[in-house]
Amino acid sequence: MHQLSLLPGRACAALLSQLLRPPSAACIRAVGCHSQVAGAKLISHLKTHQEKPNFIIKTPKGTRDLSPQQMVVREKILDIVISCFKRHGAKGLDTPAFELKEILTEKYNEQYGLIYDLEDQGGELLSLRYDLTVPFARYLAMNKLKKMKRYQVGKVWRRESPTIVQGRYREFYQCDFDIAGQFDPMIPDAECLKIMCEILSGLQLGDFLIKVNDRRIVDGIFAVCGVPESKFRTICASMDKLDKISWRDVRHEMVAKKGLAPEVADRIGDYVQQTQVFVATPQKNFLQERLKLIAELWDAGIKAEMLYKNNPKLLSQLHYCENTGIPLVVIIGEQERKEGVIKLRSVATREEEAIKREHLVAEIQRRLSQS
Repeated sequence: MHQLSLLPGRACAALLSQLLRPPSAACIRAVGCHSQVAGAKLISHLKTHQEKPNFIIKTPKGTRDLSPQQMVVREKILDIVISCFKRHGAKGLDTPAFELKEILTEKYNEQYGLIYDLEDQGGELLSLRYDLTVPFARYLAMNKLKKMKRYQVGKVWRRESPTIVQGRYREFYQCDFDIAGQFDPMIPDAECLKIMCEILSGLQLGDFLIKVNDRRIVDGIFAVCGVPESKFRTICASMDKLDKISWRDVRHEMVAKKGLAPEVADRIGDYVQQTQVFVATPQKNFLQERLKLIAELWDAGIKAEMLYKNNPKLLSQLHYCENTGIPLVVIIGEQERKEGVIKLRSVATREEEAIKREHLVAEIQRRLSQS
């Protein structure tokens, strides 16, 4: 049997001295020269392209660079997130950036147009991963695992129209925590909610709201509205777009592209459409006026709300509308009361128009019918 013998003391010391000796100046110069040559070639190449008309050096649409300062922030955030995942007993997992195209499209048939396909390489049709959930499901099935508490942090890619102002990119990170397996109802769900609270509190973002979605509730709404059971999943996929596009566009997709009866779509609209108008004021001690105005809107069948404060700041009221997606704001103050008008503000465009109070309901209904 071969044995590993120890080196004599002198030989060991000599070897260490060679290993620890700093590289020679010639070696350092060689590395530096190589780096300078490579940099010079790249700059020369870019200058050649810059001479071409309409050429701009930039990142691809929907992507971004992170500076060293920004990376410090990202690393601190991810450290808080991953530490929380580990504290709850999750094991780390990593999966390829691309998967077999068939595996991704099997799950995301509705979102197939958002998946980045890769060119055929050696007979396999591949696509960049759309999220981290499908790769996790593939990992479980491939390894015949029935239970696993795992976390994964990594980039995903979606070929959609980026909205940089809203933080919607084509390339972005996801931080996933999943508990796979069969358990008593709601116990794993409760832990997931606790994890979200711990992370958001640890990031010190201020007040936050966690919304819980239950597919059974959505299915119940569909059943009541008359959606055929065979269309539950495809109509749900349309509803998921409400945070990106208007109800009018979602309804059009349901009816024109997916064959849902118009009257059924309208019934769904009664459930999913949120507050339509927000009643605001820049004035102190105007609670009674707000209550009178919102009562008029309720009596007209308009979905309206206001902040439950005596003297809310106007900026806080407008921010609330932007954060919750309320499309219209009616503003009443001392000047409006004297002139017998109400300001009607579009949250999206921030344009305001003075409307005679007696015409307000009709104008709101007109605008809502066009949205």
